Amino acid sequence: MLNYLWGIMILVGVFWGILSGRPAELTDGILTGAKDAVSLCITMAGVMAFWCGIMEVAKEAGIIRGLTRLLRPFVRFLFPGIPEGHKAADEISTNIAANVLGLGWAATPAGLKAMEALEELEEERRKGGNSGNKNFRPPVPRGTASNEMCTFLIINISSLQLIPVNMIAYRSQYGAVNPAAIVGPAIVATAVSTMAAVLYCKMMDGKRRV
Repeated sequence: MLNYLWGIMILVGVFWGILSGRPAELTDGILTGAKDAVSLCITMAGVMAFWCGIMEVAKEAGIIRGLTRLLRPFVRFLFPGIPEGHKAADEISTNIAANVLGLGWAATPAGLKAMEALEELEEERRKGGNSGNKNFRPPVPRGTASNEMCTFLIINISSLQLIPVNMIAYRSQYGAVNPAAIVGPAIVATAVSTMAAVLYCKMMDGKRRV
């Protein structure tokens, strides 16, 4: 759907530029936009390389592992249906820890592994595994997102961040006087969105249990 919307907007813009007799401005806008896009991509590639390296250093130093342990009670609260010791909980904790640090690119691999682990959990449920768990839930049909998958996705969308690396990089690229000034508002905004996400997930979880 978004592809159609973007396509329509581009066509409308091109036709309006031609019909209004400003093809030179249209061409200049296209070329300037292309140049800015390439420049931004190069900048973000450097930022991504730097922070992914920092993430690896943090892993080797045990910082991510420590954050993961701190987040386990929060993960258990959000995902009571995940059995104790299941690898999905560790992957989810790693993903949340990376997102909190603003390392969205480094969080992606852990997020993908978490989704794979949650799908494996559903397969175990379909085979009758984990039925002894007090929070055991019947499996969902294949091709359907489980309650844990939906919760994980919503928490990722809300994305609590202490250091909004992407936004700081964008502001720096476009000449902001103080690129890091966004840190305070970003913490407040993402904290509110995360609280709203947690409340929504627990509310929906309670309805499913009824």
